[in-house]
Amino acid sequence: MRPRSTERLRMAFAAALFAVAAGANAAAGDKPLVLAFVPQENPEKLLGDIRAIDSYLEAAMGRRIETRMTTDHAAAVESLAAGAADIAFMGALPYVMARERIGAAALLSEVYRGKPSYSGAVFVRRGSGIAGLQDLKGRSIAFADPISESGYLYPLDLFVRDGHLAARGDPKAFFGEVYFAGGYQQAIQAVANGLVDAAGVSIYATLLLDADRRGDVTAIARTPPIPSHVVVARRGLEPEPREAFVAAMLALNAPSKRHLLKHLYGPDGYVRPDRTAYDGVAAMARKYGLIE
Repeated sequence: MRPRSTERLRMAFAAALFAVAAGANAAAGDKPLVLAFVPQENPEKLLGDIRAIDSYLEAAMGRRIETRMTTDHAAAVESLAAGAADIAFMGALPYVMARERIGAAALLSEVYRGKPSYSGAVFVRRGSGIAGLQDLKGRSIAFADPISESGYLYPLDLFVRDGHLAARGDPKAFFGEVYFAGGYQQAIQAVANGLVDAAGVSIYATLLLDADRRGDVTAIARTPPIPSHVVVARRGLEPEPREAFVAAMLALNAPSKRHLLKHLYGPDGYVRPDRTAYDGVAAMARKYGLIE
């Protein structure tokens, strides 16, 4: 779970980066709509998921779809900036960074447990004797990604609010070791397996553990509500493919199609976003110097 281990993970899946999974039903010669996905869980599983969802989108939209897997949130933002992707699935923090930097637009918000918001949390092993944030002084913690709201920034802010860290200080001034695991699943597995003392991740990260392992971890702190993950379009994407894509995604809310949501990080559904809801995330990003 050390940074170099994250690099090995990224190298191992380098061949999957920008892998194309275009279907055969679309009309020849059409410019494909390119979608980018971030591996918040096992990248091999994500490859299978995105191959399944692009077939649905091609049929629903009547055009070619290309799906690409980026290494992390920063790479997803870069793909939008460079025009290498038209639409990306990402968290709230990379979205506000893309909004401020390149004029990216939110198309859809995910719905979890009936709400377009969720929380981050700090998890420890049950029975570890760690009862509060102060008990993690000098201990190790794994976060998901440095450009993640629930997988880094909001859990880190809990320590700042409690006075253990300065907002722009070095986290190692409090923790013994800080790791970026590369995704929610990798971080929560690290604490469940005893590789680290804590993990800062989404409150739903425990669902990425095997069912018989979920009781091995417990949350000792929870963040305020965070706007949910978002589907983002690059600046300048034409209205026709934007609206056709949004219509196809909203159709997944229908009972007959809800089974396909498991291939899109498993939300309950999608809604059109309240873009002002993400202003609080932008304020948090400014607090930590991530945007101006």
